[in-house]
Amino acid sequence: MGAGTQDDRSIGGEDQLPKVVLVTGASRFFGGNVVTRLVADPDIERVIAVDARMPSRDLLRRMGRAEFIRADIRNPLIRKVIDGNKVDTVVHPAVLSRPPSSGGRPAMKDYNVFGAMQLMAACQKATTVRRVVVRSSSAVYGCGPKDPAKFTEEMSARTPPRGWFARDMLEIEGFVRGMARRRPDIAASILRFPPIVGSRLAARGVQYFRSPVTPTIFGRDPRMQLLHEEDSIAALTHAARHAPGGTSNVAGDGTLALSQAIRRAGRVELPVPMGVFRSVGRSLMGPVMREFTTEQLDYFHYGCGLDTTRMRTELGFAPRWTTVQAFDDFIGGAALRPVIDPNWIDAAEKTLLGLVGAETGAYR
Repeated sequence: MGAGTQDDRSIGGEDQLPKVVLVTGASRFFGGNVVTRLVADPDIERVIAVDARMPSRDLLRRMGRAEFIRADIRNPLIRKVIDGNKVDTVVHPAVLSRPPSSGGRPAMKDYNVFGAMQLMAACQKATTVRRVVVRSSSAVYGCGPKDPAKFTEEMSARTPPRGWFARDMLEIEGFVRGMARRRPDIAASILRFPPIVGSRLAARGVQYFRSPVTPTIFGRDPRMQLLHEEDSIAALTHAARHAPGGTSNVAGDGTLALSQAIRRAGRVELPVPMGVFRSVGRSLMGPVMREFTTEQLDYFHYGCGLDTTRMRTELGFAPRWTTVQAFDDFIGGAALRPVIDPNWIDAAEKTLLGLVGAETGAYR
């Protein structure tokens, strides 16, 4: 299944501001924070927060006027929730990036794939729905040695993704495009996010900077492109109001080489062969790296760059944080104690460059 979506772009709903918005996964980070942003918009009449489990008391308080409904999107009864409340906009940020402790991989696939299938079927049949926004991931592009410098939305993975999460995302995107073809009046939008970092939430693939010694793959220095947690919430909220349909890469400007990230975190880099990185590296890193998914191991091998032209020109969204700023905020929020002061490294580099320049001038 290809990742490109240019020909499947929806055309309906882009000029209609939402009145009744349903948000899935309301007890989780993304869904809950999207709800809190939407209830602050006086032009939105109702916000329906849906999840199979109750949000925390603090989150319920922050949701304010939102109406929480305890419902499971895997149950066909989700259609009654949509029809009964005359929902016109559905935001679906609820996906699992790793198997839960109870249920393992079958539970993950059931929640991600079967849940999205039921939700898209309900949206397709609901006559009031005019816009659907789904959170996806840059993992659908895979990671490999033949990857382009930047993936555009029309491109497919050069190396087929091997991880469970990436394969789930490809299936979910297929459901969204299928619904959009059957209901061209619905603006169906897919937002592909890179690893998300910040002071409150950090993707586990970036948490390995907590270790004083950071193993890397010998001979590789992958480029990372990140998205700040605040920008991910803002993008979903913006899409709920204005998304015209289609697929958009959503990422911070610029990239950050892994070696640069390690230096900025004040860690010590330890290059090792790929086989050691996958085995001994996990032991050195403790529980953080032992929980690495296949996508995360590949990401730290090859990296992934995203073209975000469509994000600005068609989705009309611009992140506030660059990749470097998002990473620095993660480091500050994680309160990491540097093993090596990054300022000392910067000063040493400048001194060395100055010496090299002076010596080069002496030979002219």
